[in-house]
Amino acid sequence: MSDNSSSPSHRHVLTLLDLTPNEVRRVLFLAAELKSKFKRGVRPTVLNGQVLALLFQKQSLRTRVSFESGIRHLGGSSLYLADDVGFGKREPTQDIATILGSYVDAIVFRGYRHQDCVDLAKYAHCPVINGLTDHSHPCQALADAMTVLEAFGEDAANHRPLTVTYVGDGNNVARSLAEVCGHLGWRFRLASPAAYSLEPECFTQLSAKFPQASFRAYTDPLEAARDSHVLYTDVWTSMGQEAERDERLMAFTPFQINAPLMSAADPAAIFLHCLPAIRGEEVTADVIDGPQSRIYAQAENRMHAQKGLLYWLLHDRFCHES
Repeated sequence: MSDNSSSPSHRHVLTLLDLTPNEVRRVLFLAAELKSKFKRGVRPTVLNGQVLALLFQKQSLRTRVSFESGIRHLGGSSLYLADDVGFGKREPTQDIATILGSYVDAIVFRGYRHQDCVDLAKYAHCPVINGLTDHSHPCQALADAMTVLEAFGEDAANHRPLTVTYVGDGNNVARSLAEVCGHLGWRFRLASPAAYSLEPECFTQLSAKFPQASFRAYTDPLEAARDSHVLYTDVWTSMGQEAERDERLMAFTPFQINAPLMSAADPAAIFLHCLPAIRGEEVTADVIDGPQSRIYAQAENRMHAQKGLLYWLLHDRFCHES
């Protein structure tokens, strides 16, 4: 978690625990408003002249393009910074963060180690947004929640707690999904091999922080999927885990999302995947390309959710505080 106490003028979003439930709902509201305007051809330039730095160590399609497009829709611009910056190599993080933070209005970091994101936020005098680390993927979870709200309706989601079931590796995506479920009061289930589940203390902490929600771990995917409103998965072998591929395939094969597993869920259930996907491994083609799949709406919502976050961080929050 980030330490936001050093400067009241800006906030960091390194995990969704850096936000309150009301702030998460505000970001999602702004995202929906901006998406509606975008579909009508309206692009409010509320961030005119502001610059977003994208400091990336990992490859990206959705994160990079959605942030670059989103900031431009809002009137700002972006700088893509990869290996040429030499982050973690040429000079100390303190120097890079301090200098970069004096040039730009916000930084999106996409890297391997979450601690690097924490260190960047410690010294940067501007908001730092986690675009993905080994610990969490908050922007993905915001887009996921937006997609669920669109599928079931905000009123329906508010009046009946939804059940979101993640099947597969208890990774950064699963952790952030659990956090957004906590903020929105939804039931979160994780079905994974015991050796690949989220750490027990994660569930304990989330249950204490969000008593209105519920968090459960399963080793039986069929039991976890029963009556769920959302079934969600991710690749079994992420970037940097290639050496573990064979071992992971053996462990996760019983956790594939397929037609029988979808049939155990609520009849109106939707399927989500953060992409990229390997059809035939973590999900069958008939599910990911079938009528219950919302993967393309989910991917599109990365841009709208991040626009809502940028709008809130760099404009809306100050309007409400003044």
